[in-house]
Amino acid sequence: MDSGQLSAFFMWCSIINLALFASGWLTFVFAADRVYRLHTRWFPMSRESFGSAAYSAFGQYKVLIFIFNVVPFAALSIVT
Repeated sequence: MDSGQLSAFFMWCSIINLALFASGWLTFVFAADRVYRLHTRWFPMSRESFGSAAYSAFGQYKVLIFIFNVVPFAALSIVT
């Protein structure tokens, strides 16, 4: 696999993961009560702990996207 194919791979991985992140975030922002009701059926928790868990999960997912997708794509783009 040459650097052009690898760069395209990381570009599409970044686009797909950022689209998933954005759709999840928008769902959480605009339907937070509905998501909370759905999740508290399975896992009883307070509204505050649900909010902090969701923000933590989104933050961790964003960091992982940047570490494993965006940074390799940027590095390959700089090199080529």
